[in-house]
Amino acid sequence: MKLIVGLGNPGKKYQDTRHNVGWQILAELARRHGSSKPKARFEGEVIETQFGTEKGLLLCPMTYMNASGRSVRPASDFYKLSPRDILVICDDISLPVGMMRFRPQGSSGGQNGLKDIINKLGTQEIPRLRIGVGQPPPQWDTADYVLSKFTKAELPDIKQVVDSGSGAVADWVQQGIEFCMNQYNRKQNTNSHET
Repeated sequence: MKLIVGLGNPGKKYQDTRHNVGWQILAELARRHGSSKPKARFEGEVIETQFGTEKGLLLCPMTYMNASGRSVRPASDFYKLSPRDILVICDDISLPVGMMRFRPQGSSGGQNGLKDIINKLGTQEIPRLRIGVGQPPPQWDTADYVLSKFTKAELPDIKQVVDSGSGAVADWVQQGIEFCMNQYNRKQNTNSHET
């Protein structure tokens, strides 16, 4: 069993914002691989999925971003999962819009949902798929920026990364993190602050 966590904020006003790109990928995964209707569990919404012979559980925490660990920890405990069997999908302001990067572990890089999951699980060894949402313009507050919607010009890149990111997650379930890092992490952008 693999647990795939998409980070975001509940409520209509947060729909399609930069911070909710993890939820967009989960919605596409549910469309492609979902084998159950959404259920309310673990302070979130869960959908069972099937990736070939592998079972997956999609989890959208409904706790608001900063308390995401409150949803992930009980799900992890219930299924007795190793942190390596959890993939967190989140936005990253240090990557250009539409770029994605897999990491097997590391710091939260300032992403508050990821930070809370690391704290609640007590380890940084949690695989994550970071989705680039671009950097805030100089006059913007970071919090306001991640809660803003993508511009019209950015939407094709986001549609593309939701599509390719969904395929990448399926590969993670079946092939593992090393395969995905080799396959999807673009070589020209290796100067991210996260190691």
